[in-house]
Amino acid sequence: MMKHLPMKKLSIAVAAIVGLHAGLAQADERESLEQLKATTTNLIDLLVKEGVLPKDKADAIVKKATEDAARQVKQQQALDAIAAKPNDGAAAALPEDKSVRVQYVPEHVKQEMRAEIEQQVMAKLNYKAGERLEMPSWLDRIEFYGDLRMRAQEDNFADGNEIPANLNDVTQDMNVQNATEDRKRLRVRARLGADVKVSDWLVGGLQFVTGLQTTPLTPNQTEGIAQGKYIFGLDRAFLKATPTSWMMVEAGRFANPFLSTDNLFDPDLAFDGLAASFTPKLTDNLTSFTTVGAFPIEEIESSDLNRAKDKWLYSLQTGFKWVAPNKSTVKLAVAYHDYKNVEGQPNSNALNDFGATVPAFRQRGNSTFDINDLNGGTSPAGARTIALASQFEQINIIGQIDFLNFDPVHVTITGDYTKNIGFDKNEILQRTGRIYEEETDAYQVKLDVGTKPFLGGRHEVINKHDWQISLAYKYLESDSVLDGFTDSNFRLGGTDTKGWALVGNYAFDKNAWVGARYLSADTISGLPFSVDVFLVDVNAKF
Repeated sequence: MMKHLPMKKLSIAVAAIVGLHAGLAQADERESLEQLKATTTNLIDLLVKEGVLPKDKADAIVKKATEDAARQVKQQQALDAIAAKPNDGAAAALPEDKSVRVQYVPEHVKQEMRAEIEQQVMAKLNYKAGERLEMPSWLDRIEFYGDLRMRAQEDNFADGNEIPANLNDVTQDMNVQNATEDRKRLRVRARLGADVKVSDWLVGGLQFVTGLQTTPLTPNQTEGIAQGKYIFGLDRAFLKATPTSWMMVEAGRFANPFLSTDNLFDPDLAFDGLAASFTPKLTDNLTSFTTVGAFPIEEIESSDLNRAKDKWLYSLQTGFKWVAPNKSTVKLAVAYHDYKNVEGQPNSNALNDFGATVPAFRQRGNSTFDINDLNGGTSPAGARTIALASQFEQINIIGQIDFLNFDPVHVTITGDYTKNIGFDKNEILQRTGRIYEEETDAYQVKLDVGTKPFLGGRHEVINKHDWQISLAYKYLESDSVLDGFTDSNFRLGGTDTKGWALVGNYAFDKNAWVGARYLSADTISGLPFSVDVFLVDVNAKF
């Protein structure tokens, strides 16, 4: 988008040009040429930076000024020679010069020059009488952004894995179709978004992304000519208000507003609903932050025939950030996440009145049961009747220390722990008729070393030769977190898993980098299902 110079700055620049012309015309010839040269050069550079004068034309002006100055010096030297020896015929050696030296510029001439220059500049900038032509002013308030990621993915299954028929047992349905045959594929992710500045305190945002419409997590599109056109859907639509520097409220569909790791929420998970964040500064080095939110998971039209209720997530997180004199930081936060009505309810006799308690999307690992087993209910042909056994009410503690003692290299240590206090063995037995072991803990320990944390945020600038290496150990018991929202790459998504994640990134140009990830995951307590996932990515953002 063309950058337009405000009219006030434009008038000042024009006046400065005219004033400089007059000053040069009236300057004493013994005045320092170097001072005039510096003044002229600085003014031209300023006009180029402000977009008034194109770079090529500026270079042409400087070149011509240099030639004129050299010619005037040569002419003056010849005149001095004539004055010293008026009869030696030096006048014959005087070079021919048809230029006219103006010693004084009348005021009305300067005004005419100013008007003419202003008219020419405004025409170049698409202005007329102070108004822009053709391009509406609202375009200045839109900022576009996006990124592309090309991925090669290989999924390697362990030789000792159970077959899918056994893994999909009703008490812990692993929801898998393949557990033995390795898989290789090429995938692509494309995102295109725009922020619209409505006012100084209100911003709207939209973002489109590739990926299947049946998952809230992965935006990856598997490549293949036979698959036809890629799916491109609306993944962000929000309004964000910042009435003060320490308060922010957003509504719609937006990015994760909480400090968290991929144990709890996949990095590509979008949040629907409403969130408010408060970040008052307590001291020069200490800032507190608190985020509250209400997020609809699945809206259900309840009735006499459909007794299921809407599914919601209510969250509260509070913590602090401390900044050391050397810019090292410490973050610590505690969060409470309460999932309402995500657990399954058994159907009544011969009715499917609780069929909507079956989750619309899940990965694998959470304890499950068949909602038709207890009361002999029936479901429509082809309908899935596997629902979650446990309720989910989570306490999450996360801490992070970012050391800058080796600036520009960051050494970051992150620890994350989650406990599902909503698991109640007796309540589950009464509701499902089954006994499940309590497996409700999840944690992650991660070390990052590098010049840049490659978070992929739209405002994050990746410079050439930035790099990062990270190593993490992940542990997620069956009912510690909701398997539908956790990392979709580690053991191909879900819980009841543990293992290592090794990641490396290197920027081969500004905002362009290559990354590799090796994720090795095994089962904690269920039937054997081990997967090693290897990812190689090429990323570019704008």
